[in-house]
Amino acid sequence: MSMMIEQRSGNRRYVLISPCRNEAGYMRETLGSVLAQTIPPAKWIIVDDGSTDRTPEILADYASRLPFLQVVTRPDRGRRSVGPGVVDAFYTGYQAIDPSGYEYLCKLDLDLRLPPRYFEILMDRMEADPRIATCSGKSYIEKDGQAVFERHGDDMSLGMTKFYRISSFQAIGGFVREVMWDGIDCHKCRMRGWIACSWDEPELRFIHLRPMGSSQDSILVGRMRHGYGQYFMGTGFIYMLASVLSRINQRPYLIGSLATLWGWLKSWLQGKPRYDDREFRNFLREYQRKALVLGKRRALAEMADAGR
Repeated sequence: MSMMIEQRSGNRRYVLISPCRNEAGYMRETLGSVLAQTIPPAKWIIVDDGSTDRTPEILADYASRLPFLQVVTRPDRGRRSVGPGVVDAFYTGYQAIDPSGYEYLCKLDLDLRLPPRYFEILMDRMEADPRIATCSGKSYIEKDGQAVFERHGDDMSLGMTKFYRISSFQAIGGFVREVMWDGIDCHKCRMRGWIACSWDEPELRFIHLRPMGSSQDSILVGRMRHGYGQYFMGTGFIYMLASVLSRINQRPYLIGSLATLWGWLKSWLQGKPRYDDREFRNFLREYQRKALVLGKRRALAEMADAGR
């Protein structure tokens, strides 16, 4: 199997797919920042997943003025659903396009403020290195007038702006419909010798208007959900422990790390099922062992060299 990704030079057609529910308080900023992009999308599918606020009204207004914006509406399920619910809504949008008409695809949340060259730079990077399958910038939140970094590793494209080559997205089978879908996909790319990454650079930093790791209930519930997601994906206990210890100084400090660890332990104690792909789980454990011994940066470098 070739480790290089098929590349059609000169084609910069990208499609955005945005699942959303009750985003009236944030979405105008996202809509505005996409309209300000130096290279606009060829198509933007926004999937209204049963909103009960002013989201439908705002979407109708923008859709009436923007020829590339299409709104797809799903019935109200009565609650916000993360993980599999978001992916289900994404696929409702994906089914509304012909993927062969685009070079790139982005799952884009509607609670973001993007810098104007965001998509242009991502496409520049992917054209410069055909091994990059998926990438993103880094997210920040605004606190007391300052942009504060939301910590995440360089080995993942962020789920809220997950930018893909269409060919790579199709080759890995797309997203799984479960919590941690946005980690499993990146490791699947690495299994093929490709690169999944994110960059922390001024022109790729975006503002996340809703804190990462929160949920419709609370940040602690979101952290527990993350722990379950790591368990489901196949993360080992030692790596999980090292990960939560490294984030003790991240709000809400110790209790947030404990909530994440408890999410993993509770899932293990209950004997919950794990992602049903033994080859994937073995690959993940080997990568995590290398990251613990060598450090994540060296582990990634070794894997990238092996995929050349």
